[in-house]
Amino acid sequence: GYTENDLKTWTECVSRIACMGGASAKDTAQICFGYGMFTGAFGLHYGLEKIGATIVPSSTGNSEKQLMYMQDFQTSLLVATPSYALRLAEVAKQNGIDPKTDLSVKIALVGSELLTDAMREEMHAVWGENIKITSNYGMSELMGPGVSGECLEHCGMHINEDYFLPEIIDSETGEVLPAGAKGELVITCIKKEGLPLIRYRTKD
Repeated sequence: GYTENDLKTWTECVSRIACMGGASAKDTAQICFGYGMFTGAFGLHYGLEKIGATIVPSSTGNSEKQLMYMQDFQTSLLVATPSYALRLAEVAKQNGIDPKTDLSVKIALVGSELLTDAMREEMHAVWGENIKITSNYGMSELMGPGVSGECLEHCGMHINEDYFLPEIIDSETGEVLPAGAKGELVITCIKKEGLPLIRYRTKD
């Protein structure tokens, strides 16, 4: 559930994370997340639109058409899962397109699945060493994407602390763990109206 204020909050949070990843009003952003009940596409759409980027709402699937859009619209920013970003590069090469030289993608805002160091390295290998790749995190219950995200320093994710209060707990005991400890992420939504959650156990 989202109130009008919740949608404004969501947009604000995602726009911050997009900017941390290098996005700007100059970008043409192709969103390869599924539109519909999945929150990823709309979240990135609203946030990127707020900063003035042009949106190509291509949704999921049909990789050859995705590549055609990238060429026609000179897409500079890709929104996708890390695995689909790699798949697009693979299909491009199969069709005689070199992602490094024949496409204009300079930024990848990836999410909805874990981005490993190996995947990041592979993305650099196929999309180019200079592509800016950042990962972002969220979940539908909390808002969608926009809870946290990487900046270009790649030293972990920054949480939008004025909207979300994070805790790390021991999953077995429920004990709150000290800073720097590994455990389960628990989130309190500070300003959510439509579906306010207090100490929500993410199981992550």
